[in-house]
Amino acid sequence: MNAPDLTRRRALLAAASLPVAAGLSGCAAVEPVVYSDQKPILDLKRYFDGTIDGWGMFQDRSGKVLRRFTVVIQAGWQGDTGTLDEAFVWSDGERQRRVWTLRQAAPGRFSGTADDVVGQAEGVAVGNALRWRYTMALPVDGRVWHVDFDDWMFLIDDRVLLNRATMSKFGLRLGEVTLSMSRR
Repeated sequence: MNAPDLTRRRALLAAASLPVAAGLSGCAAVEPVVYSDQKPILDLKRYFDGTIDGWGMFQDRSGKVLRRFTVVIQAGWQGDTGTLDEAFVWSDGERQRRVWTLRQAAPGRFSGTADDVVGQAEGVAVGNALRWRYTMALPVDGRVWHVDFDDWMFLIDDRVLLNRATMSKFGLRLGEVTLSMSRR
C-alpha cells in the first residue's frame, strides 16, 4: 500500500473510532457530587428514623421482573450509629430479614454492615442522593455468590425515597432492584 492510501486509511479508521470513543466516555460512573445542589437534602439520620414501608422488584439483565417484594423497615439512631431492621416478604412467599448497622464516619460519609454483607458497605450522601456500594453474599441454587451492589437512593420529598441498585459479578451486570420507600 502506498503512503497516500495508508494515510487515508488511518484517517478513516480514526474518524470511525470517534463515535465508539465518545460512547465509551459516556460509561463513566456518575459521582454523588453532581447532586450537591438538589433538594430536599437527604439526611439519613432524619429519614431513617421510625417506620418506613417499601415496595420493590428484582429484574434480570434483560429487564424481566423475576420477583416482587414488600419491606417494613424499623429504623433509629443513637448518636452516629443507626440500625435498620428490614423485614421482607417476597412475591413467592419467602420471608427474609436483614439488620443493617450504619455508622456516620464524617458529614455525608457512612459505612454499614449486615450479616449477609461481605466486609463493609460504603456510602456517600450529597444533596438529595446517597450512593451506597457493597458486596452481598446471595444464596443461588444451593451456592453462595458474592454479588456487587451499586445502590443509589434519591429523596423525592420528606416521605418518599426512591432506590435503584445495580447488581453485578465480575463487572457483568446481573440485574436491578428498584424500591420505593415511604415514611409513616
